[in-house]
Amino acid sequence: MTRTIVASATREIIIGFDQPFCVIGERINPTGRKKLAAEMMEGNFETVKKDALEQAACGATMLDVNAGVTAVNPNETEPALLVQTLQIVQDLVDLPLSIDSSVSGAIEAALKVAKGRPLVNSVTGEEEKLEAILPLVKKYNVPVVAISNDETGISMDPDVRFAVAKKIVERCADYGIPAHDVVVDPLVMPIGALGDAGRQVFALLRRLREELKVNTTCGLSNISFGLPHRHGINAGFIPMVIGAGMTSAIMNPVRPQEMEAVRAANVLNGTDRDCTTWIKTYKDYKPAAAGAAAPAPVAAGEGAASGGRRRGGREARMARG
Repeated sequence: MTRTIVASATREIIIGFDQPFCVIGERINPTGRKKLAAEMMEGNFETVKKDALEQAACGATMLDVNAGVTAVNPNETEPALLVQTLQIVQDLVDLPLSIDSSVSGAIEAALKVAKGRPLVNSVTGEEEKLEAILPLVKKYNVPVVAISNDETGISMDPDVRFAVAKKIVERCADYGIPAHDVVVDPLVMPIGALGDAGRQVFALLRRLREELKVNTTCGLSNISFGLPHRHGINAGFIPMVIGAGMTSAIMNPVRPQEMEAVRAANVLNGTDRDCTTWIKTYKDYKPAAAGAAAPAPVAAGEGAASGGRRRGGREARMARG
């Protein structure tokens, strides 16, 4: 059974087909958040702290940490800022972290100070990226997110995306990185722009599980990009991708509708043993309170344990086409 182990200083999480779905909190990311970017550039981390604590309280399994506040000289500015942000977050919560950057120097700087076993987010099939990131993954013995695009960009053909994923897994093996430490992002396309985007990713997930035997992730909200009432689409998408074999997603755990879908899928998939988490989370739930504050989870990071810029960056790329 494929198992990807991530850890903080005090907590070990397993991402796997037989584990509860891994919710990777996306909020600590200035992409598309001008106010947060400005705060971080000024050395103000109050929103970062708030987002870290809130995501943990709402049931995130891991937290993604991104410090890409500017496209201007990121090689000079991002390493120090990512290190500072990472240290603040890991001293505040005990969840495993995902180090999110497209700058190899920033990734290595963060790996030097990270506690436990973080997830590197990410590497693509581009030769330059493979040669820069994979030696770091091997050196620090950490898992990595593999995004299914290369020098040709993001293909609309799911067979091409599978081939890129396979190439990355094989290149990882050349470096001595096992397949269970590769978490593939098959790239979710916006359903509003590509009508079979859902069917594409379901088929891709099954192939990745059965043929490459790897864990998977995605930027969850990509599926609803450009549509109204996006959280309804996201919530419907969650149990379907879990059923197809996805084991984690970069998403917003503060959205109760989406977290409810995750917990329900864990129940129906048999990874919430005896419905324990569901019962403890919702035993005092009252229908009149629907749409109000999310019920407090059993514990932050309940259950078991995903280039370049996360949420906003992916959406922007896909919107372009």
